[in-house]
Amino acid sequence: MLALATIGFTLCFWAWALLAPLGPALRDELDLSSFEQSLVVAVPVIVGSLGRIPVGALTDRWGARRMFPVVAALTVLPVLYLGHLADSFAEVLAGGFFLGLGGTTFAIGVPFVNAWYPPERRGLALGIFGVGTGGTALSSFTTVQLADAVGRSFPFDLVAAALAVYALAARMLLQDKPGRAVTTGSMLARTAATLRLPITWLLAFLYAMSFGGFVAFSVYLPTYLTTAYDLGRSDAALRTAGFVVLAVAMRPVGGWLSDRAHPVPVLVVTYTVVCACALVAMFEAPLIPLGTVVFLGMAAALGAGSGAVFALVARLVTPERVGAVTGVVGAAGGLGGFFPPLVMGLVKSITDDYAWGFALLAATAAGAGVFSATVVRRRARAAERK
Repeated sequence: MLALATIGFTLCFWAWALLAPLGPALRDELDLSSFEQSLVVAVPVIVGSLGRIPVGALTDRWGARRMFPVVAALTVLPVLYLGHLADSFAEVLAGGFFLGLGGTTFAIGVPFVNAWYPPERRGLALGIFGVGTGGTALSSFTTVQLADAVGRSFPFDLVAAALAVYALAARMLLQDKPGRAVTTGSMLARTAATLRLPITWLLAFLYAMSFGGFVAFSVYLPTYLTTAYDLGRSDAALRTAGFVVLAVAMRPVGGWLSDRAHPVPVLVVTYTVVCACALVAMFEAPLIPLGTVVFLGMAAALGAGSGAVFALVARLVTPERVGAVTGVVGAAGGLGGFFPPLVMGLVKSITDDYAWGFALLAATAAGAGVFSATVVRRRARAAERK
């Protein structure tokens, strides 16, 4: 079940990230400004993020066996539309809006995996499921290369076919945990109750910093590298894929460390590393070697931090509310990835420099580290004494 959920999550995230590597090409083809280009790659992120709130609540009620095949099948439609029909800024923006559906599958998989594992193993299990965010690496590695080698529509056709096959397989093979906790009441009532929980907002802030930072770099790093370092599109996409692969590989490590020790110290260390790396990146260090070390350091810290946050979810949230809380927390993570690309594009347009964008990242990471070491630590101790 863990493997099936991870495969589905990977494929849906692959679809969700199809537009980001094509950002520079779309800028040239459609004559987009820096802000318009940022908007094209950011819209799927915000839709996929906000969509996690209702999808998570629905998963608590209906289960992943119903939700995974439906969402995978529906995601095929915008993928094919973008590959074959969208040829203007407005049309690509509309396609990207519905492409965001693929990003909602995070809120399906977390409660599903959480139900299958005992508390002492959930951090690692959720970290392994989180490897599905590597779908963005698949996109970075393959989209530009396949589009150049075979044709612009081929990456979209490939992903659509993979999603269709998975939707059928999931419908036949996926099984919810027998006896899983099922919520009652309307989706709106459950969502409102979830939003009233203080722990929901605490976790949402932490995930907005860790996973939001990962999403922001995965969608905007190709643009940053081509603009700041004059790299070619293919080279920038491959370097971004390296960033994503490392972040994804560190996610289960963060979950494992949280199972062994506790999520709070893992979060404090990871946010401190992100702050330090962002401060160095402000000065646009030479890409080789210092710039590469800085970005890979951020990738490792953001990945481990994402794993630690959901190890904390498994410790602090009751099973029947995991889906709803995951929806809100996951939405916050995606929204955390939505704003930085827009801010970076706007900062670049106004100042012709990226330094202020990295300064904001450093300040936010420092705040998250202090918050983890104080407020989060106290809340975790109080919850564990109950």
